[in-house]
Amino acid sequence: MQEWLPRIEGLVLKKYLEDKGYIMSTIKIKQVKSRIDAPANQRKILDALGLRKLNRVVEHEETPSIIGMVNKVKHLVIIVK
Repeated sequence: MQEWLPRIEGLVLKKYLEDKGYIMSTIKIKQVKSRIDAPANQRKILDALGLRKLNRVVEHEETPSIIGMVNKVKHLVIIVK
């Protein structure tokens, strides 16, 4: 059954859709340490996240897989709010 959306605009609508699970929240990830001495599997994770150079920032949806990848390389990246 289709649920009708209320008549609201702007940020209120975005917040409503996030609460209902229609839109995932996003996180910004910044690489703060070099990948040179990191093992190959951690370099592959950085590639998958889109982080190839130092001080680059990428934005991803906050899914369990992205959170897991960030936890694997948490010593190389930070979460920017």
